[in-house]
Amino acid sequence: MLTVQTITAFEDNYIWLIRHPDQPQVVIVDPGDATPVIAAITAQSLKPVAILITHHHWDHVGGIEDLLARWPMPVYGPARETIPHISQPLAKGDHVHIEALAADFQVLHVPGHTAGHVAYYHPASDVDKHGMIFVGDTLFAGGCGRLFEGTPAQMHHSLSQIAALPDDTRIYCAHEYTADNLTFARIAEPDNLTLQARQQTVQQQREQGQATVPSLLGDEKATNPFLRCEQAEIIRAAEGFSGRKLHTSDEVFATVRYWKDTLD
Repeated sequence: MLTVQTITAFEDNYIWLIRHPDQPQVVIVDPGDATPVIAAITAQSLKPVAILITHHHWDHVGGIEDLLARWPMPVYGPARETIPHISQPLAKGDHVHIEALAADFQVLHVPGHTAGHVAYYHPASDVDKHGMIFVGDTLFAGGCGRLFEGTPAQMHHSLSQIAALPDDTRIYCAHEYTADNLTFARIAEPDNLTLQARQQTVQQQREQGQATVPSLLGDEKATNPFLRCEQAEIIRAAEGFSGRKLHTSDEVFATVRYWKDTLD
């Protein structure tokens, strides 16, 4: 069974270590800072065997060089972005097989936050009862990434790809933004009782210093406004904010993303 360990970095970043609990081999996801990764690996006598990169932003790639200086290993990342040290460029439909973990990850092209952003999906199996996906800054718990290089339509399509996965898929995003995201979600959908309950749970988690990530895709589909652009409540809210009729879910998504941007 694959397990995922959380490493915190900077103010709110998450770096992920994927491993089997009884084996030392480990895969590192989006190491923006090498220092806490090195500390975790050495403290547990782990053996890093690969790095997975979702996109080119510094807080996801800044630690690659120092990690490779200690542990030479392949670095997988998006072929459509310029990232130093990438040795295995990836495109939509590719698979990453990590022999040491007997694990296979499907590569999804999920542009929007950046032009070449990818995500890594490991489906459920007889051994791993829940699927998992490492989404970088595309989908957040309760929200989604800003559109730095892509269009609203691209991001909406990217999120739709993720939303099509099984509801029990664990979503591993790269930032602890959940409380802020749910504050906006309540503005967009104030009568969503499931959202209200989730906000209370997240508040308790943060008060206790707990991470709110990973989340389950089914919970995101029930409470995350960016995955609910076909729902009547979100459509009405977006039209109320924009003051005009919205004819497609792409338009609804673009309006909701702009709405949140105006409040950040």
